[in-house]
Amino acid sequence: MTLPDRSRPQPPALKAEVGRFRARHLSLAQGTVVTGHGRRSVLIDEQESPLAWLARRRGRDGKALISAHQLQAGERLRADFTMAHLMPRTTSTWDTPLGSGRRSGDGLMNATDSTIAARQRVHQALDAVGPEFAGLLLDVCCFLKGLEDIERERTWPARSAKIVLQLALDRLARHYGYGEETHGRGRGQVRTWVEEGESFGVE
Repeated sequence: MTLPDRSRPQPPALKAEVGRFRARHLSLAQGTVVTGHGRRSVLIDEQESPLAWLARRRGRDGKALISAHQLQAGERLRADFTMAHLMPRTTSTWDTPLGSGRRSGDGLMNATDSTIAARQRVHQALDAVGPEFAGLLLDVCCFLKGLEDIERERTWPARSAKIVLQLALDRLARHYGYGEETHGRGRGQVRTWVEEGESFGVE
């Protein structure tokens, strides 16, 4: 996910999309999320995501608390989690008549192909990071819990959640193929097979 330029005023279309009254209580911006189908432009509330807050904050060394590739990995997990409809319901659903006798269990019966694919991507990502980090990533990236709340719930030492989160995001970014920077030669050597005594050149 790319952070928007806050030096520019917010376009009126952003406020119109969610309503003027609600927009006054949100910090709206247009962002970009990388999904399995490519980049998508989405409307975000910058105060909602703990990852976006961490990406804007600077440590004592002047660097952001999480880097761009860590933010991108976390927001991609969140996008797949949202697309997969894995958030627990807090209200009643009236989609299926009570007398039909058909229960979908986890909802796969009525799920679309894109929903099922998103669930598979979420499970693959969590399997890749391992059980040590999966719960933390779900709490921060998907359920949007703050680090202080997590430390209190898990009785962790103060400011320890940030370190564990950075390790978890690094492993998640590695699963998605994101890197902080690319290393290698600026120009590579041309290699070819030639017969003994012959030479190869490019004009």
